[in-house]
Amino acid sequence: MIKLQVIGNLGKDCITNTVNGKNVINFNVAHTEKFRDAQGNQKDKTIWVECAYWTDRTAIAPYLKKGTQVYVEGTPEVRTYPKNDGTTGVSLSLRVVNVQLLGSRSGADSGGSSEGYASQQVAGSGNIPSPSDITAPIDDLPF
Repeated sequence: MIKLQVIGNLGKDCITNTVNGKNVINFNVAHTEKFRDAQGNQKDKTIWVECAYWTDRTAIAPYLKKGTQVYVEGTPEVRTYPKNDGTTGVSLSLRVVNVQLLGSRSGADSGGSSEGYASQQVAGSGNIPSPSDITAPIDDLPF
């Protein structure tokens, strides 16, 4: 099995579809690397990864907005296609197994962030006490 892990920002809001009775969330992730060329000039190289997340857990979809930083992992697939100029184009797609929200790009109009998503998850589970409820000293660390 080949596994691909990508950390990057979403290029646009995700699209949720139903195909043959199964839910799929489609989105694309851009990863930009900075490097110096032979002359010492700083350059950027951006790689776009098209992602398809086949899942029944579509509750994450409202948080997959343009500019949101995510970690995705899954199985890669390289596709070739004919371009209009007669050459062959190549695209990288990923069948997502896991997606995690990392945050929003500063200044992005994403309408939500992973912090909001995480706080909703924590607030919904009644087992975690709030910081004001903890009265015992926290010096019994296991390490």
